[in-house]
Amino acid sequence: MPSANPRALALAAALLACLPAAVLAGYDKPPEPLLGLMHAPLPAIPMLDPTRSRMLLVEQSQYPPIARVAEPYLKLAGLRIEPANHARHDASSGYGIRACLKSFTVEDVASHKQLPVTLPADACPSAPQWSPDGRRFAFANTTKERTELWLGDALTGQVRRVEGVWLNPVMEDDVQWLHGSDSLLVKQVPANLGAAPKVSETSGPEIKESIGGKGESSTYEARDTLGSPEDEALFEYYGTAQLAVVDAASGSVKAVGKPGVLAGVSGAPDGEHVLVETLKKPYSYVTTYERFARDVSVLDVRTGQSTAIASLPVADRVPVRGVPVGPRDFDWRANAPATLVWPEALDQGDWKVNVPQRDKVMLWSAPFSGKPQEVARTTQRYSGMRWLAQGDEPFVYEYDANKRWIRITRIDVAHPSKPARTVWDYSMDENYKQPGSLLMQQLPNGARVVRQEGDYVYLAGTGGTPQGDRPFLDRYALSSGRTERLFRGDGADHYESALAVLPGGERFITARQSPAEPPNLFLHALGAPVSDAKPGEAVFASSSEAITHIADPTPQVRGIAKRLVTYKRKDGVELSFTLYTPPGYKEGTRLPAVLYAYPQDFADPSKAGQVSGSQQKFDLLRGYRLLLLSGYAIIDNASFPIVGDPRTAYDTYVEQLVMDAQAAVDKAVELGVVDRERIGVTGHSHGALMTANLLAHTDLFRAGVATSGGYNKDLTPFGFQNERRSLWQAPKVYEQASAFFNADKIKSPLLIMHGMDDANPGTEPVQSPKLFQAIRGLGGTTRLVMLPHEPHWYTAMESNEQEVYEMLTWFDKYVKNAAPKAAAKEQGKAAP
Repeated sequence: MPSANPRALALAAALLACLPAAVLAGYDKPPEPLLGLMHAPLPAIPMLDPTRSRMLLVEQSQYPPIARVAEPYLKLAGLRIEPANHARHDASSGYGIRACLKSFTVEDVASHKQLPVTLPADACPSAPQWSPDGRRFAFANTTKERTELWLGDALTGQVRRVEGVWLNPVMEDDVQWLHGSDSLLVKQVPANLGAAPKVSETSGPEIKESIGGKGESSTYEARDTLGSPEDEALFEYYGTAQLAVVDAASGSVKAVGKPGVLAGVSGAPDGEHVLVETLKKPYSYVTTYERFARDVSVLDVRTGQSTAIASLPVADRVPVRGVPVGPRDFDWRANAPATLVWPEALDQGDWKVNVPQRDKVMLWSAPFSGKPQEVARTTQRYSGMRWLAQGDEPFVYEYDANKRWIRITRIDVAHPSKPARTVWDYSMDENYKQPGSLLMQQLPNGARVVRQEGDYVYLAGTGGTPQGDRPFLDRYALSSGRTERLFRGDGADHYESALAVLPGGERFITARQSPAEPPNLFLHALGAPVSDAKPGEAVFASSSEAITHIADPTPQVRGIAKRLVTYKRKDGVELSFTLYTPPGYKEGTRLPAVLYAYPQDFADPSKAGQVSGSQQKFDLLRGYRLLLLSGYAIIDNASFPIVGDPRTAYDTYVEQLVMDAQAAVDKAVELGVVDRERIGVTGHSHGALMTANLLAHTDLFRAGVATSGGYNKDLTPFGFQNERRSLWQAPKVYEQASAFFNADKIKSPLLIMHGMDDANPGTEPVQSPKLFQAIRGLGGTTRLVMLPHEPHWYTAMESNEQEVYEMLTWFDKYVKNAAPKAAAKEQGKAAP
């Protein structure tokens, strides 16, 4: 087995040796009872097997220790790789480290018999993957030296390590079931990989080049893209993987194909063909590995033969929110042995180009001789197919980025000349009349298809209403297009959503929760038709019984009350927020408050005002919500819509932010709960920009806390959030939206926090120090807290404790205990 880079290992050892004394000494903790809640266990998460006869109850920790988060890693092409064990440091989202789960328990659904799973000491397991037959589960276990493959027996609860397998999880797809439940396809670290490339003590210049050509690109943190031949060598070393097939019964391991820098890997339903995307040079120095050049091929795991499908160039000039030209997003047809499906852009991948159809859809079946067949063209951007277990008529999804619209059709791939039949056509922002999502099932061969019983398929949705979400389960008749409602959560005492329909279609499983009860599974049985069912309600009665009995780990905080509040802003757009009050609150008492929001973009003002969320959900107190235990009211998830044509909506961005904030504050004060003189505001990422802008353009808030924001939009010149124009096309929009250029107007105290390793495009760590320097230089009150080792979302327990400590201290000083506004203004005038 290869060894890690000696220099990196030495550095890691040195850092870890001094870590407890060095890093823990600099962190602060919030007081009790906030601190106790942050260390409380989380409710177990039930994971049903594909047959719905068993489940795994999975427990996880709230936060890992800083020692785990601070482990040294390399930044290579958007990947964060730990050289000590050849593992991925961050999660697939790139927003936090790969989490370690605490424990597994197998439970039989019918009998409720539980089998505890004994994990190895100091285990760091990933989320388990059920085999299609529900008899086994597989998971990766990350150790200090490597990532192991483990298999579990659902009948006994016993687990075992598969010997001779060193997984390579760097570009994911490292473990997946293949050929039903008989075997697994894994990515391994090649046995003969050797030592890591040596890194020179001194580095040369970092050089990027562009010779002609025009094309936009997202703005990435420079340290996360490749920057030198040394980076390329390290990227190839840690990205190189060997595919292997593992026999689930015997544990035998058979290498298949050749080693390569393997990105996407996916097994076909027949269990014999595997789609492989192999990255190749030249690598780009301006984008991440997802856009690197690649060869797409199909590997036959029986014979080891590989068939070329496509050779794709580097795609580092793709328009923002566009797609690459040529074949993309390869997938397997779910109800055929080995047929590939993929789209190709007809508009150069650019939404700004006007064409009658944006994509064509291609099919190609094994043995991949001849040419692929075009089976459809979509008016808007193709975004996937959902296949039935049999037949040639999948559901085809497409979306319109300009109108924010979704269209779902059915096509006949056996007769491509037949016109598509529209099934659902609705706004992406629709909440009240949204048709729901098709429920899926896993076939014995592992393929995922639409759940079907005879003529019916099933849809589950959130079921938005003006009073909050009431999830539903519908069945849709394929022959007639008629929809019947089988279930509707009552919304009065709990929040209940449908998860699965069982064979026969007469029983289904839901997850039910309430403010006092964490999510638990329930089994429902359909009863007699309801003769007087109201529109939108279930047309069948149903009975239910509990499957799980997961307890509330923090019953001491259930004295917190919440209510859904609706109101309007001055232009008539309907809005809402959830108002939380602390334990023991007496009605009519005016409280200090904190408003939290995240601006959302809407093309249609009628959709912007639709209520979403439910006051019947079980809440875990985290971050700003913990301030409830210190006597604050929380104006939570306040609607902050930015309404208008997506191509020009940000012309009025600041104006709409101010209207949103004014309406929310006025309503909270009108309710008699919130003290207008003592309101703070906070937000994360795009919400952090909102926070800074509200302090600059209103006097509604006494102080703000902005976390991981991007405050100077000139640093993301090819678009931000849903602004599609470049800086050179709309310079005033970029300037007006940037809190940095309005720092002279920020007179209320602003606490700025940021993770020092944030790789999220647009919120690079430099953004926060620059805003801090501007406010400080202009005489404002501000504080900057940079959290070591943290990405966009803060991961470590110590970092989260620091965040809550900072937020509480800041708001206590400048909001809860602030002098009345009139007195504060007089003090400001008297200051030199």
